[in-house]
Amino acid sequence: MTEISEVGQRHGAVLFVSGSAAIGGFLFGYDTAVINGTVDAVKADFGLSSAVLGFVVSSALLGCAVGAWFAGPLADRWGRLRVMLLAAILFGISALGSALSFGPVSLTGWRLVGGFAVGAASVIAPAYIAEISPADIRGRLGSLQQLAIVSGIFASLLIDYLLARSAGGAGESVPWGGAAWRWMFASAMLPALVYGVLALQIPESPRYLVKVKKLDRARDVLRRFVGGDVDGRMSEIVRSLAGGDQAVNLRDLRGPVLGLRGIVWVGILLSVFQQFVGINVIFYYSTTLWQAVGFAESDAMLTSVITSVTNIVTTLVAISLIDRVGRRPLLIVGAAGMVLSLGAMAWAFSTASGSGTDLVLGAAEGKVALVAANVYVFAFGMSWGPVVWVLLGEMFNNRIRATALAVAAAAQWIANWIITVTFPPLASVGLTLAYGLYTMFAFLALIFVLRFVRETKGRELEDM
Repeated sequence: MTEISEVGQRHGAVLFVSGSAAIGGFLFGYDTAVINGTVDAVKADFGLSSAVLGFVVSSALLGCAVGAWFAGPLADRWGRLRVMLLAAILFGISALGSALSFGPVSLTGWRLVGGFAVGAASVIAPAYIAEISPADIRGRLGSLQQLAIVSGIFASLLIDYLLARSAGGAGESVPWGGAAWRWMFASAMLPALVYGVLALQIPESPRYLVKVKKLDRARDVLRRFVGGDVDGRMSEIVRSLAGGDQAVNLRDLRGPVLGLRGIVWVGILLSVFQQFVGINVIFYYSTTLWQAVGFAESDAMLTSVITSVTNIVTTLVAISLIDRVGRRPLLIVGAAGMVLSLGAMAWAFSTASGSGTDLVLGAAEGKVALVAANVYVFAFGMSWGPVVWVLLGEMFNNRIRATALAVAAAAQWIANWIITVTFPPLASVGLTLAYGLYTMFAFLALIFVLRFVRETKGRELEDM
């Protein structure tokens, strides 16, 4: 009973520190989705064209790519916790600056700052969680990153909805003063503060501590959070980091496959496919999308909130399954589900009349589109959403993990940016084209997993 109690205490402790690190994911989701409810109001207030609006919406994603690219090397030099603190500070600054922006240039600048923080958090959280988690529950703990992301998306959409409702529209003033859309941006300051405070309460990654020769502290962290044969685990970590005193850079990722190691390409392509299936179109443009098919602004925002709740529930499904059935089966099932649901959406919009904001779906087709969108979110949320982050955190060896993850995450943000900026012109041609392309990428993702992705369930990081 004492041993069981000790295991329970360790699991509770590692759940707390993993959850604290995953708050970065919450801000990641919050910051990237908060723009959803502000799009039409920002366009009207600043008199933006559709092209300029698309750039403002997507500007944070360029910052995310830069933040992700540099987060890995910084984490190897400064440690995981200092990068978390830096991200929290940048989050808070971006939230305040965006709320006070006076034009598209200033808003774009502050969104870029927020992007730096989002990109850094997207690298640090999965790396840290993987490095501090016992192998038997690493998948569930790694999935907390995605749960935090979708919870952040839900929270931001809910706040957007409540603020717009209290003001009578995102472009109107709230009862206590100021346009609702400005308060939508400002609301991110509170979770940024929470993230910074929690980052001060958790220990440094044991793998990083070994890397910088703080062996006693590393041994203590392993004993508190991992347990088992701590001395044996320390020996394995030291062995895996042999020759790791030098700073890791892109040269260490070189290999025979188009200049990179094969495992790095697997990480990059997993990241790209996660975005090329079009998931963020649902979150960045969902309010505008549902308005275009007949919903009032408030109803469209509420529909977006419901969709984000679906994503949270499906992430919980993934958490319950990932350490039982494995990573690869979830990716396969999810990709197949996305092919079917995206295909149904492409068909539904092929029957629409009108175009742009005058697009109209029939009653039956509108229901098919709404159901298919939520099935698609379910298929993504129980598979590619959480599983890709888990794999990115655990699939690379100890020496190159942070840098390789940074490259993969930067590729993910660039892919996210491409999808975001191409959706408006694709939609202007026809939503059938947009969802048809996403269907094709979901099918290619399925083939990619079947051929190139290996299972990592239950393996220690030192065995990768």
